[in-house]
Amino acid sequence: MLDEAGRKRVAAAIADAERRTTGEIVCIVARAASEYRSWALFLAAAAGFATPGVLLLATSWGAGRIWLAQIVVTLLLGVILAWRPARLALTPGFLKRERAREAAHRQFAARGLSATRGRTGVLIFVAASERYVEVIADEGVACCVDETAWREAVDDLVSAIQSGRVDDGLAAVVTRIGAILARHHPASPDRKENELPDHVILL
Repeated sequence: MLDEAGRKRVAAAIADAERRTTGEIVCIVARAASEYRSWALFLAAAAGFATPGVLLLATSWGAGRIWLAQIVVTLLLGVILAWRPARLALTPGFLKRERAREAAHRQFAARGLSATRGRTGVLIFVAASERYVEVIADEGVACCVDETAWREAVDDLVSAIQSGRVDDGLAAVVTRIGAILARHHPASPDRKENELPDHVILL
């Protein structure tokens, strides 16, 4: 989704944006927010449980044959769902969005964005498989920026990703967020340390 040149470009955009603000920007690109193994197990088990009822209504098979069919259906679906693209294809959209949202908030906490001086961290989170983007701002930023600004940033990034311009989209959204941070939390001459890494984090 993002090659080495693209990662360097986004990292440079982060470093440039942070020169104008005391805020911190972290960009995470995840291949997937979840492996959805529990969902695959649920589907295989549900299909197995449903098989006897369907066969009792649709056939005149005996108990032994139905029991064997139940095992075959469960195992076959389990094998199919062991293939990651099949799991993703059979996972409902609401579950993908929820898992991606949870992953974004976990990463926000895990990467130290809530521990910056002034609580001015902003996370840009992209989950590729789920086609999910979220921008999370810590309380020092969220309290003075309208939610519309984040929605517009997300919409622009989603459009860029959909058209295959991932590095363009990420660099542009970093620049936009950097400008927002610079307005509300401009750079301070007595604060020069970089609290969080500027490189793109790949998961």
